[in-house]
Amino acid sequence: MRYPLVLSYLQAQALLSARNQGLGTATISLDLGLSTREVALLPDRVAFEEDEWLTWEGVEEIAGEEMVCFEIEDHQPEKIQQFSELMNRFYSLMPTTGAPTLLISGIPMHRIKGVDPHRDTLTKVRTVSPIAGRVLDTCTGLGYTAIEAAKKAEHVVTIELDPMVLEVAELNPWSRALFENPRIEQRVGDAFDVVQDLEDASFSLIVHDPPMFNLAGDLYSAEFYGELHRVLRHRGRMFHYVGDLDSKSGRNVVRGVTRRLQEVGFTRVVRKPEAFGVVAYK
Repeated sequence: MRYPLVLSYLQAQALLSARNQGLGTATISLDLGLSTREVALLPDRVAFEEDEWLTWEGVEEIAGEEMVCFEIEDHQPEKIQQFSELMNRFYSLMPTTGAPTLLISGIPMHRIKGVDPHRDTLTKVRTVSPIAGRVLDTCTGLGYTAIEAAKKAEHVVTIELDPMVLEVAELNPWSRALFENPRIEQRVGDAFDVVQDLEDASFSLIVHDPPMFNLAGDLYSAEFYGELHRVLRHRGRMFHYVGDLDSKSGRNVVRGVTRRLQEVGFTRVVRKPEAFGVVAYK
């Protein structure tokens, strides 16, 4: 399968630097850091392959945009972003020095200060290790949680509310396994509703990584927690992202989250400040 070429300001600035040095070639990534390739620096363009190229004007356009990644399509840079009429939200793929993150109306969906989204995901998933059996991922996003869990799980069910998010993910090189790994099952819909149709005690582990409370309050409700408790097996574990536990807002949120989790039957709730969340045990 031939994948689209995806660049960010990081690669574009490296190309401009190489041109300024008078170099005829440069080695850069065309998939946001997953691999590197040598490209030819011509007077009027950068030649990626025989039929793939970009003018220097296009490179300069990308170099000036630090908040969005670009797909190269028909020799033109196209921003990887979508507007959702369903949710009245704007989604875009934001570059970092590692894996990109998803911006929802300008708010990043991963931690990016002092950590990249891939390492952020690893930290969350490790809180419920060892990974085995069936895993439920309540909020797909770019699919990083589902991809990581599927490396060891028997099966992963991942739920995404908005199809527009998946369209952004399809252009993200770091999300390819979400669409290619047969152990990952995607479901599109509101997790609040989708979980109600899942069988009792059908998952060994749950990773619940919702957007912030003001974007998805129902995913922090006792009613939803009760459904998660129902589909989790005896002695199962659930990671719940809540944000910085030591911030004022985080302390308030985690108190309410802990109380409601215990009310619906979780026997123990353990703080995981390194992962910005808690682990609940059934």
